Amino acid sequence: MSFKEFMKSLSNDGVEGEIIKTVFISLITSFAIFGLFYLLKLRYVENFIPKYGFYLFFAILSYSLILPSIRQVRAYKEFPCMTGMMIGMTIGMISGFLAGFYISSTNGMFYGSIFGILVGITFGVLNGKCCGVMGFMEGITAGFMGGLMGAMTAIMMLNDNLKAAGVIVFLVSAVIMIGLNFMIYKETRNEERKHKDSEFFIIVWSFVLTTITILIMVFGPRSVLLQ
Repeated sequence: MSFKEFMKSLSNDGVEGEIIKTVFISLITSFAIFGLFYLLKLRYVENFIPKYGFYLFFAILSYSLILPSIRQVRAYKEFPCMTGMMIGMTIGMISGFLAGFYISSTNGMFYGSIFGILVGITFGVLNGKCCGVMGFMEGITAGFMGGLMGAMTAIMMLNDNLKAAGVIVFLVSAVIMIGLNFMIYKETRNEERKHKDSEFFIIVWSFVLTTITILIMVFGPRSVLLQ
């Protein structure tokens, strides 16, 4: 089963064919919410683009990276133990790390850690439970560690090319998530789909994540280092 076959499947009507579509739906929803916030409030915030624009942009990109994998997992519901643990670990770690990193870049380590942990554990558990208690535990563990590590990394690099690190973090995470999509494709190539989410599922999650991120990043509390 080659990666080329997986790439071809992205243009089909099956589960993998929804991956790219999900990315665009998430981006459209998130940027629409951002545009509404900007027209109503954000344009009046002093130095909004220089202070928050870069990190908010990559946070939105991050959500569009994570949600397709979640939809792909939900389509099959159940996985073997080792596969489910890998799913819980990867989604929990990457979602927690990215959320923690970008929030910590603007609000400080404590708030970035809390947000990253919540996002990481939520997505890690919801997807890791596809193989039972081991995947559930893996999702909690990875989400917890990912949120803390993402926030800590951002603070450690505050005065050392933080924005460049933000780009690198996103690119590496993108490669990992594509690898996860490919792994799920290999594991389920002979399986029948068990569940189909509508686009509303992606719209709701994109709306919730983007709204909370904007509110915390721009209007939320921040540490003394970032006053």
